[in-house]
Amino acid sequence: MNPAKKLVIKVTAGADAPERCSQAFTVAAVAVASGVEVSLWLTGESAWFALPGRAAEFELPHAAPLPDLIESILAGGQVTLCTQCAARREITETDVLEGVRIAGAQVFVSEIMADGVQALVY
Repeated sequence: MNPAKKLVIKVTAGADAPERCSQAFTVAAVAVASGVEVSLWLTGESAWFALPGRAAEFELPHAAPLPDLIESILAGGQVTLCTQCAARREITETDVLEGVRIAGAQVFVSEIMADGVQALVY
């Protein structure tokens, strides 16, 4: 693995598709732990996990607890909430977990188009 490579992960699923959601957060957390630069984007139903306490409501048997995964991603990577997804849910910058930024498609596109970036969508 090339540690200089950046991984951009867009998660579109939340409690509506728990396995897909958990996979995205798990891959992001493992990548951070492996020294990979990670940018995780919360879109669609995963937008709710930008709010304090929401990840604790998520349960999936045999999966790492979502609050632990988010904490590790925030500690070593970047977590971004989609601007439009936040607006549709009336989530503002004052509502989100410390360290979560709100940004739009222009920022996402600039991240995924950079050299050495691998983008994944869940």
